[in-house]
Amino acid sequence: MQSKRLTQYILLALVLGIVCGYIVNQHGGEGGFITEFASYISLLTDIFLRLIKMIIAPLVFTTLVVGIARMGDGATIGRVGAKTFGWFICMSLMSLLLGLIMVNLLQPGVGLHLPLPDVNAASGVEKAAMSLKDFLHHAFPTSIIDAMGKNEILQIVVFAIFFGVAAAALGPKAEPLIKDMDMVAHIMLKVTTYIMNFAPVAVFAAVAAVVAENGLRVLATYGTFMLSFYGSILLLWLVIMLLGSLFLGKSVFRLARSIREPVLLAFSTASSEAAYPKTLENLERFGCNNKIASFVLPIGYSFNLDGSMMYCTFATIFIAQAYGIELTLTQEIMMLLILMVTSKGMAGVPRASLVVIAATLGQFNIPEAGLLLILGVDHFLDMARSATNVLGNAVATAVVSKWEGELDTSKHGDM
Repeated sequence: MQSKRLTQYILLALVLGIVCGYIVNQHGGEGGFITEFASYISLLTDIFLRLIKMIIAPLVFTTLVVGIARMGDGATIGRVGAKTFGWFICMSLMSLLLGLIMVNLLQPGVGLHLPLPDVNAASGVEKAAMSLKDFLHHAFPTSIIDAMGKNEILQIVVFAIFFGVAAAALGPKAEPLIKDMDMVAHIMLKVTTYIMNFAPVAVFAAVAAVVAENGLRVLATYGTFMLSFYGSILLLWLVIMLLGSLFLGKSVFRLARSIREPVLLAFSTASSEAAYPKTLENLERFGCNNKIASFVLPIGYSFNLDGSMMYCTFATIFIAQAYGIELTLTQEIMMLLILMVTSKGMAGVPRASLVVIAATLGQFNIPEAGLLLILGVDHFLDMARSATNVLGNAVATAVVSKWEGELDTSKHGDM
């Protein structure tokens, strides 16, 4: 299926899913039919996401190892790594700070016309250990097989970096293995092409299930909060594009067009992972060198989730506003610094943003029950932040490629 046609089918599936879900919600009647409908149709989305997750671990591992091994000496790896993490840290700070500023300006939680959950109510979201010590402990795998089995992206990245650096140090001796791993990566990308043909069906099922269960009324009830967040996300998109244009020039708009399909897929399925293979493929088509894209993009999925990081500050302050809790400037700055660390372990964690928020609420004496306020619309918010994560990592990859002189401008005109 051609890329443009697939994008059109995904958009059509998105609209049809809303219509189908609304009809079921309005005319499903009693007796649990709506719940049963959502449960069964969600299987289509689950199958698609399982197929995508099936190839994530081998694709991340092989592409990252090949990318590092072909960079050559340790000095090159260190230079590219420093540029990559420098960009990630700046964008993390920008995303968290922008979320903090926008939620204080818009104040969507003030005067909220909703019954507040009892402060002792359970949110149903398990808090993960989010201290620096526990984060570092989690980052290093005891078994790469176990890490791949659980799709622990951060642990796979750590092992792949060690493996790739060792392969680079061996030089020509490791080249046959690197060629084989490169072939595995290309096979995984071919498998991705087959799986992507199922994407419109998965998008239709995902949207239909959510709308069928919640209806469109939930969007009206949380209208101010959702509009505030989406407005803030659009502002973050503008910031990412402007920063990208400082290095890419007008080609940043060509980049945005080239990744529209994975961005739309991430938005429709509320999953950044679902878009990873296509993002990698489209970045190489845009002109990013394979070894740079294979290095920056996998690491970005652990360290550069711009949309998710903005949501962490935005949602945490929203809950505080709803309960009438005023935080000092010092407390908000401390929250930002804590989230700079804790947000880096989000990759591969189910409902990761909610887990991070749950851990943050307790540290500032904000009722954890406040998570119940956003659970009903979290899927719709996750759509926006997943799409933003894809855009942020795509721009980061293109910028680092440009810095390294590894961006093939012949593929998209002069910059």
